[in-house]
Amino acid sequence: MTDETSYKYFKRDISWLSFNFRVLMEAADRSLPVSERINFISIYTSNLEEFYRIRVAEHKAASAARRQLEESVEEANSLIDDIAREVDRQLEFRIKVFEHEILPDLEAEKVVFCQDSEVREFHRKFLNSCFNEEIFPYLQPVPLDKGNINVFLRGNRLYMALRMYKRLDGGGVGSKPVYYMMKMPYTHVPRFIELPPCNGMRFVMFMEDIIKACVGKMFPGYIVECGYCFKISRDADLLVDESVAGSEMVNELRSKLKKRKMGAVCRFVYDRQMPHSMLEHLVAMFGIKPDELVQGDKHLNLEDLSRFPRQGLPSVDATRPRPFHLNRLVACHSVLGSISRGDIMLHYPYHTFEHFLDFLNEAATDPSVSDIMVTQYRVAEDSAVISALQAAARGGKNVTVFVELKARFDEENNIASSEMLRQAGVGIIPCIPGLKVHAKVALVLHRQAGGGSGGYAYIGTGNFNERTAKQYADCGLFTADASIVGDLRKLFALLKGEMSDPVFDKLLVTRFNLLTELKRMIEHEKQLALSGRRGRIVLKMNAIQDEAMIDELYRASEAGVEIDLIVRGICCLVPGQPFSRNIRVTRIVDTFLEHARVWYFGNDGQPRVFIGSPDWMKRNLYKRIEAVVPVEDEAIKEELATMLRLQLSDNVKGCFVDDRLANVRKASDDGRRVRAQYDFYEYLKGRNR
Repeated sequence: MTDETSYKYFKRDISWLSFNFRVLMEAADRSLPVSERINFISIYTSNLEEFYRIRVAEHKAASAARRQLEESVEEANSLIDDIAREVDRQLEFRIKVFEHEILPDLEAEKVVFCQDSEVREFHRKFLNSCFNEEIFPYLQPVPLDKGNINVFLRGNRLYMALRMYKRLDGGGVGSKPVYYMMKMPYTHVPRFIELPPCNGMRFVMFMEDIIKACVGKMFPGYIVECGYCFKISRDADLLVDESVAGSEMVNELRSKLKKRKMGAVCRFVYDRQMPHSMLEHLVAMFGIKPDELVQGDKHLNLEDLSRFPRQGLPSVDATRPRPFHLNRLVACHSVLGSISRGDIMLHYPYHTFEHFLDFLNEAATDPSVSDIMVTQYRVAEDSAVISALQAAARGGKNVTVFVELKARFDEENNIASSEMLRQAGVGIIPCIPGLKVHAKVALVLHRQAGGGSGGYAYIGTGNFNERTAKQYADCGLFTADASIVGDLRKLFALLKGEMSDPVFDKLLVTRFNLLTELKRMIEHEKQLALSGRRGRIVLKMNAIQDEAMIDELYRASEAGVEIDLIVRGICCLVPGQPFSRNIRVTRIVDTFLEHARVWYFGNDGQPRVFIGSPDWMKRNLYKRIEAVVPVEDEAIKEELATMLRLQLSDNVKGCFVDDRLANVRKASDDGRRVRAQYDFYEYLKGRNR
């Protein structure tokens, strides 16, 4: 047995960067259509922007002692350096993939993505007209003069810096450079502009390259020497007073949201071809610190590639799994009636989210239903879920909704949704001071013929959000099990403040019984292995960070328990060590975002299987209300076990994460290709038949 003081853990943020690099690897996969690979560049870049706005901003706040955090100034500085080195390495790979692989592959599809301001002569007239009529009216040059600068740089907005020299009488040119800057007008003009086709080829150009090609006419008394783009990222975390709730929290959030755009600078990204003298001028103008400088591509904000014009390009749409209806629910014509006859598992996005909406809508009109209770974490815009709950309240049902106002980047939308619900007569449970509610649960209560009451419960792994249900791979359990219904009643009573110390029968809830039960089940597998029987654990999650729970897995591995982790994002557990020799870590990045949390404990041939909302992050296990439900229906257990087997066998989109955080492609032992998402979709369709 290893001395536990020798246990090792990956740094959380370096592990996350390993995940984001796995996303970037999809952009380099030439078996994918080039339009899909462009989209993965966009996802990678968008992920990185949010990472800087939240995680790196937090470390910079610790480094500057602006915020009281667990890490010291020295630890924060060291981690910032590690992040910078890794991001720079990844950026070199992104440039190589985009410039030397994606662009030539686009040309093979007869699309020329113009990458500079050198204009083909047959496009000159169009570009001049486009600039004069569509772009020029929205450009507002600002001189960059130390004695006359009053510009606030917005986070994640693209700006162009220009260097020019004054024309002198007699044809000469002044020796002193003059600097201007302009914000790129993307709210008025698309980032990508299609040029007239020629000889069967389509042409697309960045809007800023059109500006560079034509900007000289804006400064008739000057010669514009060069133009380069830059941007900043600002701290986007909201430091709210966790002791307040209800209307006070709403007011607190609204006040903080106004200031989010004013957050501290956490990086200044610039075109790496920018002359050093120009960069020095910008640094002096805006007070940029050396550790905030990050070299970028010659085109920044590549998350905008999600809007690249794809018409005519091959895509995966023809083969992408399409949501289908469960025959069991269609034939029954009643979701509630079908649930009363047995548990039902929905797997998104393979099954349609319409079934959950039918569940709410049927509850809203069923005369026997008295109460509907739902938690909401991330709400879709123009949400059909919100509409169903409003209709239920207006129809006389007692509707109660917990809306987590503090869900990051969804605060504004969630505030608006809670106000709409309140106006419709829905009872809104206020925020819980010091906690977030991340549980994905719904409860419908009804009056029974004999005078008693019963109910229908839903416990899921993903948000009640019809938009993300088409993009995220999640699952949710419908059940009429009396114990689970009773547990959900207690959970909502807890949220309402009507109970303080509930005892749950089957549901596992953080801060109450979840950690105790998890440790007990891991210990059980450990004892099985020590007694010569098979100890087996498979854990599928988005992230594993908590060192205490990682230590539980290390000890189980040392005892001989076979452990497989399917972790999409952060994984601080280090495989391939003496204390983790029986632990393998798999990561899958494919068409859909793997988001489900599924836990499998072998239990000596009588497996115990759970689904729910929490990852093994410290915030999930200790600072949130999360809910996990046991899956007891044998057929559903087999469905989930099949999903886990396919994911562990995936040799198309599955990678092992090794002891250096490298994403190592899985090899096929027998030449058979396994692509878990697509194979599981076909499996579910087969069961549906």
